[in-house]
Amino acid sequence: MRRYFGRKLLIYGLTFFVAVTVNWMIPRFMPGDPVASMVARANVTKPEAVEAMRAYYNNLFGLDQPLLTQYANFWGALLRGDFGTSIWLFPTPVSQVIGGAVPYTLALVVPSVLLSWVVGNQFGAYAARRKLLDNTVLPVGYVLTAMPYMWLAVLLAWALGVIAGLFPVAGGYSFSMRPNLSWTFFLDLLHHWTLPFLSLFLVALGGWAIGMRNMIIYELESDYSTYLSALGAPARLIRRYAFRNAVLPQITGLALQLGVLVAGALVTEIVFAYPGLGSLILKAIQNKDFFLLQGAFLFIVLGVLIANFIIDIVYVVVDPRTRAGMAGAQA
Repeated sequence: MRRYFGRKLLIYGLTFFVAVTVNWMIPRFMPGDPVASMVARANVTKPEAVEAMRAYYNNLFGLDQPLLTQYANFWGALLRGDFGTSIWLFPTPVSQVIGGAVPYTLALVVPSVLLSWVVGNQFGAYAARRKLLDNTVLPVGYVLTAMPYMWLAVLLAWALGVIAGLFPVAGGYSFSMRPNLSWTFFLDLLHHWTLPFLSLFLVALGGWAIGMRNMIIYELESDYSTYLSALGAPARLIRRYAFRNAVLPQITGLALQLGVLVAGALVTEIVFAYPGLGSLILKAIQNKDFFLLQGAFLFIVLGVLIANFIIDIVYVVVDPRTRAGMAGAQA
């Protein structure tokens, strides 16, 4: 087991290195000059003052150095936990800006991913053995999983927000309120959270339901199910074994789809102007904020890698074949 997880950690470490390197490269190959944008916002008219400000900011952010030196400085600062200073919100540290957006993204992504996986698997398992439910779940599941996240978000905002007036369509909380520890503010947060959550939950739900339905049918038609049935085993016991075997590919699918789900959450945040990492990335792109983009992408990469590692651990716990294979390799 130690060798298995050691190999996994090595793979994740290499993935992290490559992803962070690409993360550093992307902003620097984007068109535009972030320092020029800062100087333009200052509304300075004198040419000598403009040049002085440009030289000062280039030196402050290290943008006047060769790319290899910038890359080495980036890793050095990263290992110290220094994500730099935001160009858009200068002189606010990037860590402080991201710290204000991360709770909103986590509160949106974690419940939608976990609940859609659990509920989708349950619906798919029920649909596999009930024809009436199968005739309902299958077409609805195909429609939901084929919908782009942002398109469903727009539909929900229009139907439940603009037409029905049941939910707000923008922001993380009411503009008339300030964040505080009170039930009134918490309920307002929940009110604004509902539509972005439903957008992510419904799209993911359809895919999990279809996948589990197909896997349950496959398992119920397999040799061990036929053999148990011939022995007179109760149908409930056979279905239980079928579900336990069918859920393993769904766990693998969760690991594979995690990046797609996070990307969908970022786009959904932009649609609803939700104050999470998605909106923050959009603002960073618009203002050519290299350091804020790097910090936001770094958090997403770390989150996806950690979540995948946790799923690897869960897979070892729930799948005895993996444990047996690890024990055989050690022997």
